[in-house]
Amino acid sequence: QVSPGLRTPRVPVWLCGVPGRHGVLFGTDSRLLSDWRAERVFHLYFYSGQQEQIQTARLTIDTHSHHWEEAPSEDACSPGKRCPALEMAIRTKWAGATVSWNGTEPFF
Repeated sequence: QVSPGLRTPRVPVWLCGVPGRHGVLFGTDSRLLSDWRAERVFHLYFYSGQQEQIQTARLTIDTHSHHWEEAPSEDACSPGKRCPALEMAIRTKWAGATVSWNGTEPFF
């Protein structure tokens, strides 16, 4: 029998298979599961367990930002540039969200 904690997680958790890298994308705010207002600006964490990843990547997700508010140097997903697969996966849930890697090198 599956425990209730596995059927209904208390925090958001996604298993990710981005090209060449598998890992866990998770949040620590349980309100993301039940309160849409918590989805304005929040943090998600990605951990792959691979040797080159020294620490968990902390991502800041902003679902209400506008492209004209972004600095030009931060627009990594503009036409002609590669967009990290993890960001594209995040945008399947929060379309149009901006993702800040907070100093971590983005995973391509």
